[in-house]
Amino acid sequence: MIVLSNHDSLPEELRPSVVTIGKFDGVHCGHRALIDRARELASASGRSTVVVTFDRHPAVLFAPERAPRPLVSLVQKEELLEEVGIDAVVVVQFTREFSQLTPEQFVDFLVDELGMEAIVLGSDFRFGHRGAGDVEFLRTRGARDGFDTVVVPETSDGTDHRASSSRIRMLLDHGNVRAVTAALDRHHVIRGEVVHGAKRGRELGFPTANLGPETVEGYVPADGVYAGWMLVDGERLPAAISVGNNPTFEGVPQKQIEAYVLDRSFDLYGKTVSLELVDFIRSMERFDSLPALVAELHLDVERTRELLAAE
Repeated sequence: MIVLSNHDSLPEELRPSVVTIGKFDGVHCGHRALIDRARELASASGRSTVVVTFDRHPAVLFAPERAPRPLVSLVQKEELLEEVGIDAVVVVQFTREFSQLTPEQFVDFLVDELGMEAIVLGSDFRFGHRGAGDVEFLRTRGARDGFDTVVVPETSDGTDHRASSSRIRMLLDHGNVRAVTAALDRHHVIRGEVVHGAKRGRELGFPTANLGPETVEGYVPADGVYAGWMLVDGERLPAAISVGNNPTFEGVPQKQIEAYVLDRSFDLYGKTVSLELVDFIRSMERFDSLPALVAELHLDVERTRELLAAE
């Protein structure tokens, strides 16, 4: 897979193309339905599959106070798109200048710079300045310029709900990572670099890997303790994962992320680790004594074993 910006043209060897467009935040099951359909069309006709996405949510530019936190970083999104087997991703730099493009100008870019011969999208897709472009505009323009417009029906997230990034954010805000797994068709991942912490866990017999807040990628869920997996150096290790300020102690930062790897003790400082969230165990609590906290940590570990074994 190659990565281009909206200032680049698709190489000749990848023309013509089948294009799908969206924010693709999280690359959830609804996004993959679009990509899968684009890949089917491309494979049947010897064309390449191109995903057009954006370097930020448009609200970051126009209403930053209302902009949603992304489910994944841009780097994570590119990695996820590569995993689904597309040929190229075009990362549009969403600037004020880009936001002023008319639907006609945007389609000119798709046809002239990407060699688009088919576009795959959802029925509610809108584009161009003030969202003036829609499916009917594309069908009309395609009839004139020789590209097909393919609409994919809405995809369920495994419940009665439509798959959407906003719903996944809501589920994460409630700690419901099991439902998130169904919507993503994989576990939600947060990752970051392991840094030195206060070493309280080590003193209690539960040494943890603390993620540096400034290095964290991925949407951080509700405070609590989760069962999950740590991916590091090619290994996938069972872990009890804590998110929050640990109210038993004073001075613990908000949304601190730390993971205790079961039955393993090793030096992770300076390494980048990924944490897959499998299930919610409990909310954050304040304990009256260290023995009470330690007893609860033992229960967390046993619950983690049970949940991961069941998985």
